[in-house]
Amino acid sequence: MQIAYLHIIINKLRTENIEVFFHTDIYECVKERFSFTEVFPVLATTDDLVQNKIDLLLSIGGDGTILHSAVLIKNSGIPILGINLGRLGFLAIVEKSWILEAVDKLVLQEYTIEKRSLLELNSDPELFRGENIALNDFTVHKSSSPSVIVVHTYLNDKFLSSYWVDGLIISTPTGSTGYSLSCGGPIVFPGSGTFIITPVAPHNLTMRPIVVPDNSVIRLEIESRSDSILCSLDSRYQSISSDYRLTIKKCEYSINLIVFEGLNFSKNIQNKLNWGTDKRN
Repeated sequence: MQIAYLHIIINKLRTENIEVFFHTDIYECVKERFSFTEVFPVLATTDDLVQNKIDLLLSIGGDGTILHSAVLIKNSGIPILGINLGRLGFLAIVEKSWILEAVDKLVLQEYTIEKRSLLELNSDPELFRGENIALNDFTVHKSSSPSVIVVHTYLNDKFLSSYWVDGLIISTPTGSTGYSLSCGGPIVFPGSGTFIITPVAPHNLTMRPIVVPDNSVIRLEIESRSDSILCSLDSRYQSISSDYRLTIKKCEYSINLIVFEGLNFSKNIQNKLNWGTDKRN
């Protein structure tokens, strides 16, 4: 993390008499290089956030930091504002040069809340120790073996397809601009009420990305010559075998992202993905 920008953020918040808490992981990372004399309280869990009546979470870093923040927030309803100190920053909408203005707008409550759906993984055996949600996507992918995997896919217990692939992505509309997009999936607007199923390097040319309603229950059964298959939720991953049974559905709660005027989804894909860039425009 770039400490200079953290100083700017903290100084601005304290100037506005906003009480500041640190997540324990961040505090341990920066405390030796942090020159403030004030001792900040630290939080570690969702219960800590709720018990301390946190009004807002600042996710300082990049999109990956927001994905971790979504797991921390869970069903608390606490809104997240992403400050981009990384590269693309598609979810982290506030750039470095706009930090002070963003805090001013927070104080004046000049923002809107955009609800983003999550997906939930249920597995047998259990995976991810109860942190089984994702804001972006769920994937299964072949590991070290050169052989493809076969992912038998069922939609509401009705057979959809057997994908002969290197991997399969199931993404939310938020995740449609991530890994799914790089594999040829469509850009889907938040709030569309859908999942996107995108094959990774399909070994059948008729296998194309498909959009399904997010009230669907997606069940996966995997065939593989290898006993090691990668399974991921956003940036978290575990190794599984073909014995696992995997079910993906929409999570019962959503995540609240803070959005400022002029930084909506349409403007974001124009600015960050060069959407519609053409010399005739």
